[in-house]
Amino acid sequence: MNSFLLHFKKLDWILIISVFLLVGFGLSSIYSSSLRRGDFTNFQKQIVWVVLGFVLMFVFSLFDWRIFRVNSYLILILYFLSLLVLAGLFFFAPEIRNVKSWYKIGSISIDPIEPTKIILIILLAKYFSMRHIELYRIAHIVFSGMYIGLPALLIFFQPDLGSVLVIVMLWLGILIISGIRIRHFLILMFAALLIAILAWSFLLQDYQRVRISSFIKPHLTEPLEIGWSQNQSKIAIGSGGFWGKGIGKGTQTQYGFLPEPQTDFIFASIAEETGFFGVAILLIIFSVLIWRIFRIALSSESNFPRLFASGLALLISSQVFINIGMNLGILPIIGIPLPLVSYGGSGIIMTCIGLGILHSIKLNK
Repeated sequence: MNSFLLHFKKLDWILIISVFLLVGFGLSSIYSSSLRRGDFTNFQKQIVWVVLGFVLMFVFSLFDWRIFRVNSYLILILYFLSLLVLAGLFFFAPEIRNVKSWYKIGSISIDPIEPTKIILIILLAKYFSMRHIELYRIAHIVFSGMYIGLPALLIFFQPDLGSVLVIVMLWLGILIISGIRIRHFLILMFAALLIAILAWSFLLQDYQRVRISSFIKPHLTEPLEIGWSQNQSKIAIGSGGFWGKGIGKGTQTQYGFLPEPQTDFIFASIAEETGFFGVAILLIIFSVLIWRIFRIALSSESNFPRLFASGLALLISSQVFINIGMNLGILPIIGIPLPLVSYGGSGIIMTCIGLGILHSIKLNK
């Protein structure tokens, strides 16, 4: 009992409070967007996911993270299971808005991409921690790219371009932290440019090209077509002013002008109802969360925990950047939720599991 209490006291409570505040922002916004429909099912589900996420974060903090560092077979099993589950989407997942990204079990949707992200962080941390002094060999960059490429291809053909972008950014970020040579990095950027050109010409579907085109040349897009979402998002953000209109009083949110105010555009909904003041607090909390994660990375005594913590920070920060960029109209709409804030059980649960492993790293040095 005493060891349990000691473990509980040693948790990073600044990090945990940051997570609590972020999910609080999300719950208040999801509640607000539920008012116009009079349907609070999403709000009630989100409470369940939040409670389950916090429980799992604590449970995973009790495990010894070193099982991943010493057991390559466990990581490979998790990796191939993630590939199998991603491939299964093409056969067993229902098609929703031309995308097959979720398994449906009754009223519950399960997104296998979220656990894949955490598994890839573990795999990359293991791979580069074993080959840290050999990173000058371009073969290691190629092999790590193959590990990333397989799930990225499966996700791309669902199609889910946004998640592919997040995974690639995660890989590049860990490469940079691991110490990739500038020459190799420039080669990668050139290869990425070629792949982007080929993807635009042969792989992207028409609606994906339209979304990107509407971002580059918004004046060529009809206001009631693909540009509608971002126009309404920018109106919502601008109308919030400094203090906001108040929870449940945002006109864009409450009258249905803002699409998906509980997921993709929850940032715009928060900005409309809490204003610049609320957005500033939200961004400060995210900054504190990411700072605490990097702090654990810097205090780690070996490469694996340092790379895992850095990868988790990169994953959260890249999704925050993309989601807010989508809402502000500086990035195309690619369906990336705001971590710990947007509605969705898979994202919250897997982020909490990742933070649980992070606590295990902090407590078991």
